[in-house]
Amino acid sequence: MRERSKGRHLRWIGLAFVCVVSRTDAAAQGPGSIPLTLNDAIQLALKNYPAIKESRARAQAAEEGVGVARTAYLPRLDMMWQENRGTTNNVFGLLFPQSTLFSMSGPVLGTRSLGDSVWGSAGAVLLPWEAVDFGQRKAGVDVARAQTSLAKNQSALTELDVASAAADAYLTVLAAEESVRAARANVERLQVFFNNVRTLVQNQLRPGADQSRAQAELAVANNQVSQAVQVAEVARASLADAVGSAGASFELAAASLAAVPQVTIEPADVKTHPAARAGQAAIEVVRARERTLDSAYYPHITLQSTFAARGTGAETPGVTSFGNGLWPQVPNWAIGASVTFPAFDIFSINARKRVEAQNESAESAHYERTIQALTTQQAKARALMKAATEIARNTPAEREAATAGESQARARYQNGLASVVEVAEAQRLLAQAEADDAVARLGVWRALLATAQAHGDLAPFLEKLRRP
Repeated sequence: MRERSKGRHLRWIGLAFVCVVSRTDAAAQGPGSIPLTLNDAIQLALKNYPAIKESRARAQAAEEGVGVARTAYLPRLDMMWQENRGTTNNVFGLLFPQSTLFSMSGPVLGTRSLGDSVWGSAGAVLLPWEAVDFGQRKAGVDVARAQTSLAKNQSALTELDVASAAADAYLTVLAAEESVRAARANVERLQVFFNNVRTLVQNQLRPGADQSRAQAELAVANNQVSQAVQVAEVARASLADAVGSAGASFELAAASLAAVPQVTIEPADVKTHPAARAGQAAIEVVRARERTLDSAYYPHITLQSTFAARGTGAETPGVTSFGNGLWPQVPNWAIGASVTFPAFDIFSINARKRVEAQNESAESAHYERTIQALTTQQAKARALMKAATEIARNTPAEREAATAGESQARARYQNGLASVVEVAEAQRLLAQAEADDAVARLGVWRALLATAQAHGDLAPFLEKLRRP
Protein backbone atom coordinates (compact mmCIF):
# COMPACT_ATOMS: atom_id res chain seq x y z
CA MET A 1 0.00 0.00 0.00
CA ARG A 2 2.84 2.38 0.84
CA GLU A 3 4.56 1.64 -2.47
CA ARG A 4 1.38 2.50 -4.40
CA SER A 5 1.11 5.81 -2.54
CA LYS A 6 4.72 6.59 -3.38
CA GLY A 7 4.06 5.80 -7.03
CA ARG A 8 1.02 8.06 -7.08
CA HIS A 9 3.06 10.91 -5.64
CA LEU A 10 5.85 10.44 -8.17
CA ARG A 11 3.44 10.48 -11.14
CA TRP A 12 3.16 14.25 -11.14
CA ILE A 13 6.92 14.68 -11.59
CA GLY A 14 6.71 13.47 -15.20
CA LEU A 15 3.28 14.72 -16.25
CA ALA A 16 4.31 17.92 -18.02
CA PHE A 17 7.87 17.54 -19.22
CA VAL A 18 8.32 20.12 -22.01
CA CYS A 19 11.81 20.73 -23.36
CA VAL A 20 13.23 21.77 -20.00
CA VAL A 21 16.83 21.29 -21.06
CA SER A 22 16.62 23.81 -23.89
CA ARG A 23 14.96 26.35 -21.59
CA THR A 24 17.66 25.83 -18.98
CA ASP A 25 20.41 26.38 -21.55
CA ALA A 26 18.71 29.56 -22.74
CA ALA A 27 18.43 30.82 -19.18
CA ALA A 28 22.09 30.12 -18.57
CA GLN A 29 23.22 32.07 -21.63
CA GLY A 30 22.20 35.41 -20.20
CA PRO A 31 19.27 37.75 -19.73
CA GLY A 32 16.41 37.52 -22.14
CA SER A 33 12.73 36.78 -22.43
CA ILE A 34 12.00 33.04 -22.23
CA PRO A 35 8.45 31.72 -22.80
CA LEU A 36 7.39 29.82 -19.71
CA THR A 37 4.23 27.91 -18.89
CA LEU A 38 3.27 26.83 -15.40
CA ASN A 39 4.20 23.25 -16.27
CA ASP A 40 7.58 24.49 -17.47
CA ALA A 41 8.13 26.37 -14.22
CA ILE A 42 7.46 23.25 -12.15
CA GLN A 43 9.70 21.05 -14.29
CA LEU A 44 12.45 23.67 -14.33
CA ALA A 45 12.35 23.87 -10.54
CA LEU A 46 12.49 20.07 -10.21
CA LYS A 47 15.50 20.00 -12.52
CA ASN A 48 17.54 22.97 -11.33
CA TYR A 49 16.66 23.92 -7.77
CA PRO A 50 19.64 23.18 -5.47
CA ALA A 51 17.51 21.73 -2.67
CA ILE A 52 16.24 19.05 -5.09
CA LYS A 53 19.77 18.09 -6.10
CA GLU A 54 20.82 17.95 -2.47
CA SER A 55 17.92 15.78 -1.34
CA ARG A 56 18.34 13.38 -4.25
CA ALA A 57 22.05 13.04 -3.60
CA ARG A 58 21.39 12.31 0.07
CA ALA A 59 18.79 9.71 -0.87
CA GLN A 60 21.26 8.06 -3.24
CA ALA A 61 23.95 8.13 -0.56
CA ALA A 62 21.58 6.46 1.89
CA GLU A 63 20.76 3.78 -0.69
CA GLU A 64 24.45 3.10 -1.19
CA GLY A 65 24.67 2.68 2.58
CA VAL A 66 22.64 -0.55 2.25
CA GLY A 67 25.43 -1.99 0.14
CA VAL A 68 27.95 -0.92 2.75
CA ALA A 69 25.96 -2.69 5.47
CA ARG A 70 25.78 -5.87 3.38
CA THR A 71 29.56 -6.04 3.13
CA ALA A 72 29.56 -7.08 6.80
CA TYR A 73 28.57 -10.58 5.60
CA LEU A 74 31.83 -10.92 3.65
CA PRO A 75 35.01 -12.37 5.17
CA ARG A 76 38.06 -10.21 5.76
CA LEU A 77 41.39 -10.84 4.13
CA ASP A 78 44.29 -9.17 5.94
CA MET A 79 47.77 -9.33 4.41
CA MET A 80 50.99 -8.17 5.99
CA TRP A 81 54.64 -7.96 5.00
CA GLN A 82 57.45 -6.68 7.17
CA GLU A 83 61.17 -6.10 6.89
CA ASN A 84 63.20 -4.99 9.91
CA ARG A 85 66.67 -4.83 11.38
CA GLY A 86 67.27 -4.78 15.09
CA THR A 87 69.10 -6.25 18.02
CA THR A 88 68.33 -9.75 19.34
CA ASN A 89 68.44 -9.11 23.10
CA ASN A 90 65.53 -10.86 24.80
CA VAL A 91 64.33 -11.24 28.40
CA PHE A 92 61.82 -13.47 30.10
CA GLY A 93 58.73 -11.79 31.62
CA LEU A 94 55.18 -10.56 31.17
CA LEU A 95 53.87 -7.49 29.48
CA PHE A 96 50.30 -6.29 29.40
CA PRO A 97 48.93 -5.59 25.91
CA GLN A 98 50.11 -2.19 24.77
CA SER A 99 51.10 -0.32 21.61
CA THR A 100 54.49 1.15 22.50
CA LEU A 101 56.96 -1.64 23.31
CA PHE A 102 57.69 -3.97 20.38
CA SER A 103 57.41 -7.70 20.90
CA MET A 104 60.30 -10.21 20.81
CA SER A 105 60.17 -13.95 20.17
CA GLY A 106 62.68 -16.68 20.73
CA PRO A 107 64.73 -17.88 23.68
CA VAL A 108 66.59 -15.67 26.13
CA LEU A 109 70.14 -15.35 24.84
CA GLY A 110 71.57 -13.55 27.82
CA THR A 111 73.00 -10.71 25.74
CA ARG A 112 72.70 -6.97 26.23
CA SER A 113 74.59 -5.62 23.24
CA LEU A 114 73.23 -2.58 21.39
CA GLY A 115 75.72 -2.84 18.57
CA ASP A 116 74.90 -6.24 17.13
CA SER A 117 71.85 -6.35 14.89
CA VAL A 118 70.34 -8.73 12.34
CA TRP A 119 67.73 -8.68 9.60
CA GLY A 120 64.23 -9.97 10.16
CA SER A 121 61.26 -10.49 7.85
CA ALA A 122 57.70 -11.68 8.13
CA GLY A 123 54.67 -12.15 5.92
CA ALA A 124 51.18 -13.36 6.74
CA VAL A 125 47.67 -13.77 5.40
CA LEU A 126 44.70 -13.90 7.79
CA LEU A 127 41.18 -14.83 6.66
CA PRO A 128 38.56 -14.33 9.40
CA TRP A 129 34.81 -14.75 8.85
CA GLU A 130 32.08 -14.26 11.38
CA ALA A 131 30.05 -17.41 10.87
CA VAL A 132 27.31 -16.77 13.46
CA ASP A 133 26.18 -13.32 14.63
CA PHE A 134 22.64 -14.02 15.91
CA GLY A 135 21.09 -11.45 13.55
CA GLN A 136 23.40 -8.50 14.21
CA ARG A 137 24.42 -7.99 10.59
CA LYS A 138 20.85 -8.34 9.36
CA ALA A 139 19.80 -5.71 11.90
CA GLY A 140 22.51 -3.42 10.53
CA VAL A 141 21.18 -3.87 7.00
CA ASP A 142 17.66 -3.12 8.25
CA VAL A 143 18.89 0.14 9.76
CA ALA A 144 20.46 1.12 6.44
CA ARG A 145 17.24 0.29 4.59
CA ALA A 146 15.18 2.34 7.04
CA GLN A 147 17.54 5.28 6.56
CA THR A 148 17.16 4.90 2.80
CA SER A 149 13.38 4.98 3.10
CA LEU A 150 13.61 8.10 5.26
CA ALA A 151 15.92 9.85 2.79
CA LYS A 152 13.67 9.00 -0.17
CA ASN A 153 10.55 10.27 1.60
CA GLN A 154 12.35 13.45 2.61
CA SER A 155 13.42 13.88 -1.01
CA ALA A 156 9.81 13.43 -2.16
CA LEU A 157 8.71 16.04 0.38
CA THR A 158 11.38 18.44 -0.86
CA GLU A 159 10.21 17.92 -4.45
CA LEU A 160 6.63 18.63 -3.43
CA ASP A 161 7.62 21.82 -1.60
CA VAL A 162 9.85 23.07 -4.41
CA ALA A 163 7.27 22.35 -7.12
CA SER A 164 4.53 24.01 -5.07
CA ALA A 165 6.71 27.05 -4.41
CA ALA A 166 7.47 27.39 -8.13
CA ALA A 167 3.78 27.14 -9.04
CA ASP A 168 2.81 29.65 -6.36
CA ALA A 169 5.52 32.07 -7.54
CA TYR A 170 4.20 31.72 -11.09
CA LEU A 171 0.64 32.51 -10.01
CA THR A 172 1.93 35.43 -7.94
CA VAL A 173 3.57 36.93 -11.02
CA LEU A 174 0.35 36.56 -13.01
CA ALA A 175 -1.67 38.21 -10.26
CA ALA A 176 0.85 41.06 -10.06
CA GLU A 177 0.68 41.58 -13.82
CA GLU A 178 -3.12 41.69 -13.69
CA SER A 179 -2.84 44.36 -11.02
CA VAL A 180 -0.49 46.33 -13.25
CA ARG A 181 -2.94 46.12 -16.16
CA ALA A 182 -5.84 47.23 -13.99
CA ALA A 183 -3.79 50.14 -12.60
CA ARG A 184 -2.78 51.28 -16.10
CA ALA A 185 -6.36 51.05 -17.33
CA ASN A 186 -7.37 53.24 -14.40
CA VAL A 187 -4.67 55.78 -15.36
CA GLU A 188 -5.98 55.90 -18.92
CA ARG A 189 -9.53 56.58 -17.74
CA LEU A 190 -8.39 59.22 -15.28
CA GLN A 191 -6.29 60.89 -17.98
CA VAL A 192 -9.33 61.15 -20.25
CA PHE A 193 -11.43 62.43 -17.38
CA PHE A 194 -8.75 64.97 -16.38
CA ASN A 195 -8.61 66.28 -19.95
CA ASN A 196 -12.39 66.71 -19.96
CA VAL A 197 -12.36 68.47 -16.59
CA ARG A 198 -9.56 70.78 -17.68
CA THR A 199 -11.53 71.73 -20.80
CA LEU A 200 -14.61 72.46 -18.71
CA VAL A 201 -12.59 74.53 -16.23
CA GLN A 202 -10.93 76.50 -19.03
CA ASN A 203 -14.39 77.25 -20.42
CA GLN A 204 -15.41 78.32 -16.90
CA LEU A 205 -18.08 75.62 -16.77
CA ARG A 206 -16.55 74.00 -13.70
CA PRO A 207 -14.59 75.42 -10.76
CA GLY A 208 -10.79 75.16 -10.69
CA ALA A 209 -11.04 72.87 -7.65
CA ASP A 210 -12.43 70.13 -9.91
CA GLN A 211 -9.30 70.28 -12.08
CA SER A 212 -7.07 70.08 -9.01
CA ARG A 213 -8.98 67.08 -7.68
CA ALA A 214 -8.87 65.31 -11.04
CA GLN A 215 -5.15 66.01 -11.32
CA ALA A 216 -4.56 64.66 -7.81
CA GLU A 217 -6.50 61.48 -8.63
CA LEU A 218 -4.41 61.04 -11.78
CA ALA A 219 -1.17 61.46 -9.81
CA VAL A 220 -2.30 58.91 -7.23
CA ALA A 221 -3.18 56.48 -10.01
CA ASN A 222 0.29 56.91 -11.57
CA ASN A 223 1.87 56.16 -8.20
CA GLN A 224 -0.27 53.03 -7.94
CA VAL A 225 1.03 51.91 -11.33
CA SER A 226 4.61 52.37 -10.16
CA GLN A 227 3.90 50.38 -7.01
CA ALA A 228 2.18 47.62 -9.00
CA VAL A 229 5.12 47.42 -11.41
CA GLN A 230 7.51 47.18 -8.45
CA VAL A 231 5.51 44.31 -6.95
CA ALA A 232 5.46 42.55 -10.33
CA GLU A 233 9.22 42.89 -10.79
CA VAL A 234 9.89 41.54 -7.31
CA ALA A 235 7.52 38.65 -8.03
CA ARG A 236 9.40 37.88 -11.26
CA ALA A 237 12.69 37.81 -9.37
CA SER A 238 11.15 35.42 -6.85
CA LEU A 239 9.89 33.22 -9.67
CA ALA A 240 13.35 33.03 -11.24
CA ASP A 241 14.76 32.00 -7.87
CA ALA A 242 11.99 29.44 -7.29
CA VAL A 243 12.74 27.65 -10.57
CA GLY A 244 16.49 27.62 -9.92
CA SER A 245 17.36 30.20 -12.59
CA ALA A 246 18.05 33.32 -10.55
CA GLY A 247 18.47 36.41 -12.69
CA ALA A 248 16.68 35.00 -15.74
CA SER A 249 13.76 36.80 -17.36
CA PHE A 250 10.67 34.87 -18.38
CA GLU A 251 7.68 35.62 -20.57
CA LEU A 252 4.74 33.90 -18.93
CA ALA A 253 2.39 31.91 -21.15
CA ALA A 254 -0.76 31.65 -19.08
CA ALA A 255 -3.33 30.55 -21.66
CA SER A 256 -4.28 27.46 -19.63
CA LEU A 257 -5.08 29.67 -16.64
CA ALA A 258 -7.52 31.96 -18.44
CA ALA A 259 -10.61 30.05 -17.34
CA VAL A 260 -11.83 29.22 -13.86
CA PRO A 261 -11.36 25.47 -13.33
CA GLN A 262 -14.17 23.16 -12.34
CA VAL A 263 -13.24 21.97 -8.86
CA THR A 264 -14.24 18.75 -7.13
CA ILE A 265 -12.36 18.14 -3.90
CA GLU A 266 -12.06 14.51 -2.87
CA PRO A 267 -11.02 13.54 0.65
CA ALA A 268 -7.42 12.42 1.04
CA ASP A 269 -5.69 10.32 3.67
CA VAL A 270 -3.14 12.54 5.42
CA LYS A 271 -0.96 9.48 6.09
CA THR A 272 -0.12 9.25 2.38
CA HIS A 273 1.36 12.76 2.38
CA PRO A 274 5.17 12.77 1.91
CA ALA A 275 5.60 14.60 5.22
CA ALA A 276 3.63 11.89 7.03
CA ARG A 277 5.56 9.13 5.26
CA ALA A 278 8.84 10.82 6.18
CA GLY A 279 7.72 11.00 9.82
CA GLN A 280 6.79 7.31 9.81
CA ALA A 281 10.12 6.45 8.20
CA ALA A 282 11.95 8.36 10.95
CA ILE A 283 10.17 6.20 13.53
CA GLU A 284 11.19 3.05 11.62
CA VAL A 285 14.83 4.16 11.69
CA VAL A 286 14.75 4.37 15.49
CA ARG A 287 13.00 1.02 15.75
CA ALA A 288 15.61 -0.56 13.49
CA ARG A 289 18.36 0.74 15.76
CA GLU A 290 16.51 -0.74 18.74
CA ARG A 291 16.42 -4.13 17.02
CA THR A 292 20.15 -3.82 16.48
CA LEU A 293 20.63 -3.35 20.21
CA ASP A 294 18.39 -6.35 20.91
CA SER A 295 20.85 -8.57 19.05
CA ALA A 296 24.00 -6.86 20.32
CA TYR A 297 24.37 -8.88 23.55
CA TYR A 298 25.27 -12.16 21.88
CA PRO A 299 28.61 -13.87 21.35
CA HIS A 300 30.54 -13.59 18.10
CA ILE A 301 31.66 -16.87 16.54
CA THR A 302 34.45 -16.32 14.05
CA LEU A 303 36.21 -18.82 11.81
CA GLN A 304 39.85 -17.98 11.16
CA SER A 305 42.58 -19.32 8.92
CA THR A 306 46.08 -18.00 8.47
CA PHE A 307 49.34 -18.68 6.71
CA ALA A 308 52.53 -16.97 7.86
CA ALA A 309 56.26 -17.15 7.37
CA ARG A 310 59.16 -15.55 9.19
CA GLY A 311 62.86 -15.16 8.69
CA THR A 312 65.64 -13.98 10.99
CA GLY A 313 69.34 -13.56 10.79
CA ALA A 314 69.78 -14.27 14.50
CA GLU A 315 71.64 -17.49 15.40
CA THR A 316 70.47 -19.47 18.38
CA PRO A 317 72.79 -22.02 20.02
CA GLY A 318 71.84 -25.50 18.89
CA VAL A 319 69.53 -24.29 16.12
CA THR A 320 70.43 -24.30 12.43
CA SER A 321 70.51 -20.85 10.83
CA PHE A 322 67.86 -20.22 8.13
CA GLY A 323 69.64 -17.47 6.22
CA ASN A 324 70.26 -13.78 6.62
CA GLY A 325 66.63 -12.94 7.54
CA LEU A 326 65.86 -10.82 4.47
CA TRP A 327 63.38 -13.42 3.24
CA PRO A 328 60.93 -15.50 5.31
CA GLN A 329 62.15 -19.10 5.56
CA VAL A 330 60.00 -20.64 8.32
CA PRO A 331 56.34 -21.17 7.37
CA ASN A 332 53.31 -21.81 9.57
CA TRP A 333 49.60 -22.25 9.02
CA ALA A 334 46.62 -22.48 11.33
CA ILE A 335 42.87 -22.84 11.21
CA GLY A 336 40.37 -22.51 14.02
CA ALA A 337 37.40 -20.76 15.52
CA SER A 338 37.07 -18.15 18.25
CA VAL A 339 34.16 -17.09 20.40
CA THR A 340 34.08 -13.60 21.88
CA PHE A 341 31.48 -12.41 24.33
CA PRO A 342 31.52 -8.81 25.64
CA ALA A 343 29.96 -9.62 29.01
CA PHE A 344 30.07 -6.12 30.50
CA ASP A 345 28.59 -4.49 27.40
CA ILE A 346 25.18 -5.20 28.91
CA PHE A 347 25.39 -1.93 30.84
CA SER A 348 26.11 0.26 27.80
CA ILE A 349 23.57 -1.64 25.68
CA ASN A 350 20.82 -1.06 28.24
CA ALA A 351 21.73 2.63 28.44
CA ARG A 352 21.61 2.93 24.63
CA LYS A 353 18.23 1.17 24.61
CA ARG A 354 16.88 3.79 27.00
CA VAL A 355 18.23 6.51 24.72
CA GLU A 356 16.55 4.96 21.66
CA ALA A 357 13.29 4.52 23.55
CA GLN A 358 13.22 8.26 24.17
CA ASN A 359 14.16 8.90 20.54
CA GLU A 360 11.21 6.77 19.45
CA SER A 361 8.90 8.73 21.73
CA ALA A 362 10.21 12.00 20.27
CA GLU A 363 9.78 10.81 16.66
CA SER A 364 6.29 9.50 17.43
CA ALA A 365 5.32 12.86 18.91
CA HIS A 366 6.76 14.62 15.87
CA TYR A 367 4.73 12.29 13.62
CA GLU A 368 1.55 13.09 15.55
CA ARG A 369 2.29 16.80 15.22
CA THR A 370 2.83 16.34 11.47
CA ILE A 371 -0.51 14.55 11.11
CA GLN A 372 -2.23 17.31 13.03
CA ALA A 373 -0.58 20.00 10.90
CA LEU A 374 -1.55 18.21 7.67
CA THR A 375 -5.14 17.84 8.85
CA THR A 376 -5.25 21.56 9.62
CA GLN A 377 -3.66 22.36 6.27
CA GLN A 378 -6.33 20.37 4.43
CA ALA A 379 -9.11 22.15 6.38
CA LYS A 380 -7.60 25.53 5.51
CA ALA A 381 -7.27 24.52 1.86
CA ARG A 382 -10.96 23.58 1.74
CA ALA A 383 -11.93 26.92 3.27
CA LEU A 384 -9.64 28.75 0.82
CA MET A 385 -11.13 26.87 -2.12
CA LYS A 386 -14.71 27.64 -1.02
CA ALA A 387 -14.00 31.35 -0.61
CA ALA A 388 -12.01 31.59 -3.86
CA THR A 389 -14.77 29.89 -5.83
CA GLU A 390 -17.44 32.19 -4.41
CA ILE A 391 -15.34 35.28 -5.12
CA ALA A 392 -14.69 34.15 -8.71
CA ARG A 393 -18.44 33.79 -9.24
CA ASN A 394 -19.14 37.22 -7.79
CA THR A 395 -16.44 39.39 -9.39
CA PRO A 396 -17.96 39.51 -12.91
CA ALA A 397 -21.11 41.07 -11.46
CA GLU A 398 -18.93 43.41 -9.40
CA ARG A 399 -17.03 44.54 -12.48
CA GLU A 400 -20.17 44.97 -14.56
CA ALA A 401 -21.84 47.06 -11.89
CA ALA A 402 -18.69 49.15 -11.33
CA THR A 403 -18.37 49.79 -15.09
CA ALA A 404 -21.97 50.95 -15.29
CA GLY A 405 -21.56 53.10 -12.18
CA GLU A 406 -18.44 54.79 -13.56
CA SER A 407 -20.15 55.56 -16.88
CA GLN A 408 -23.18 56.96 -15.08
CA ALA A 409 -21.03 59.10 -12.78
CA ARG A 410 -19.17 60.64 -15.71
CA ALA A 411 -22.42 61.30 -17.53
CA ARG A 412 -23.90 62.93 -14.43
CA TYR A 413 -20.77 65.04 -14.06
CA GLN A 414 -20.96 66.17 -17.67
CA ASN A 415 -24.56 67.26 -17.05
CA GLY A 416 -23.68 69.01 -13.81
CA LEU A 417 -25.56 66.51 -11.65
CA ALA A 418 -22.53 64.99 -9.85
CA SER A 419 -19.34 66.26 -8.33
CA VAL A 420 -15.80 65.32 -9.29
CA VAL A 421 -15.52 63.43 -6.01
CA GLU A 422 -18.33 61.11 -7.08
CA VAL A 423 -16.62 60.40 -10.39
CA ALA A 424 -13.27 59.77 -8.72
CA GLU A 425 -14.87 57.34 -6.28
CA ALA A 426 -16.63 55.53 -9.13
CA GLN A 427 -13.35 55.21 -11.04
CA ARG A 428 -11.50 53.85 -8.02
CA LEU A 429 -14.28 51.34 -7.51
CA LEU A 430 -14.03 50.28 -11.16
CA ALA A 431 -10.24 49.89 -10.92
CA GLN A 432 -10.65 47.72 -7.84
CA ALA A 433 -13.39 45.65 -9.52
CA GLU A 434 -11.22 45.07 -12.60
CA ALA A 435 -8.30 43.96 -10.46
CA ASP A 436 -10.54 41.72 -8.35
CA ASP A 437 -12.07 40.10 -11.42
CA ALA A 438 -8.69 39.45 -13.04
CA VAL A 439 -7.15 38.04 -9.88
CA ALA A 440 -10.21 36.02 -8.84
CA ARG A 441 -9.67 33.18 -11.30
CA LEU A 442 -6.02 33.02 -10.28
CA GLY A 443 -7.25 32.78 -6.70
CA VAL A 444 -9.12 29.61 -7.63
CA TRP A 445 -5.98 28.16 -9.22
CA ARG A 446 -4.00 29.10 -6.14
CA ALA A 447 -6.59 27.46 -3.90
CA LEU A 448 -6.44 24.36 -6.11
CA LEU A 449 -2.66 24.35 -5.74
CA ALA A 450 -2.95 24.68 -1.96
CA THR A 451 -5.38 21.76 -1.90
CA ALA A 452 -3.07 19.58 -3.98
CA GLN A 453 -0.13 20.49 -1.76
CA ALA A 454 -2.13 19.67 1.36
CA HIS A 455 -3.01 16.29 -0.16
CA GLY A 456 0.66 15.70 -0.99
CA ASP A 457 0.04 15.09 -4.70
CA LEU A 458 0.22 17.73 -7.45
CA ALA A 459 -1.11 15.38 -10.14
CA PRO A 460 -4.74 16.68 -9.93
CA PHE A 461 -3.49 20.26 -10.22
CA LEU A 462 -1.39 19.46 -13.29
CA GLU A 463 -4.27 17.54 -14.84
CA LYS A 464 -6.45 20.65 -14.48
CA LEU A 465 -3.76 22.66 -16.27
CA ARG A 466 -3.92 20.26 -19.20
CA ARG A 467 -7.73 20.07 -19.24
CA PRO A 468 -9.18 23.11 -17.35
